[in-house]
Amino acid sequence: MSMTAYDRVRAARSQDRPTGLDYIQNLFDNFIELHGDRYFADDPSIVAGVAMLDDQPVTVIAMEKGHTTKERVFRNFGAPNPEGYRKALRLMKQAEKFSRPVICLVDTAGAFCGIGAEERGQGRAIADNLMEMMTLGTPILTILIGEGGSGGALALGVADEVWMMENAIYSVISPEGCASILWKDADKAADAAECLKLTAEDALQFGIIDRIIAEGDQDFTRTFAQIKQDMLNFLTKHKEMEIEKLKEQRYQRFRKIGTSYLSDAE
Repeated sequence: MSMTAYDRVRAARSQDRPTGLDYIQNLFDNFIELHGDRYFADDPSIVAGVAMLDDQPVTVIAMEKGHTTKERVFRNFGAPNPEGYRKALRLMKQAEKFSRPVICLVDTAGAFCGIGAEERGQGRAIADNLMEMMTLGTPILTILIGEGGSGGALALGVADEVWMMENAIYSVISPEGCASILWKDADKAADAAECLKLTAEDALQFGIIDRIIAEGDQDFTRTFAQIKQDMLNFLTKHKEMEIEKLKEQRYQRFRKIGTSYLSDAE
């Protein structure tokens, strides 16, 4: 039986679903975590550092929710503060300096919306990432591994290619939030999920992502193996590309989002 849009939402939020750290442990070797944004603090909801993908050094930036209640509280339920995005940007600029490709793993319901986050410039931090990633002089790959919520997810989503797990979601707002605004009733979240077009299939149709990754077996063993091989293929394709051509191709990729769908609609 096919899954509804809200079934995908539930799957993306599942406590048993692999998190960013699970992907790091299964895809990369010799991961060295780096901390802090050099302005305020370290943000545990974003785990970032340097690793090896076979014999290729890469910078890895992963949003981390945790599995247990204790882990989720420590990771702020995967909702980054401004210092998390600034840490990510600091490591992206470092990757550019040393010609390391950047791999981002996105899994967040959205950026943290607390008073402290706003006081420390949450919107500016996200905007800086969008601007800097568009012209970053090194290959960038983003994979949506769970929830992709609003600007909080988009702040790591400006990449040469964006992939999406079969049961991940990508949306401007949560279905519950959308239902509360449109119908003043969060119980209509399933209806909102259908309207939001948040599934991987929808994102592919709109040109927002480049491919869907099948999730396969329950323990993700074969899935991780396939993702690793696909990432190696991505690096082979992009690492020899002339930097200005890479940046122009990235720019044009985002300029074209949605255009084919609109043309078909006309």
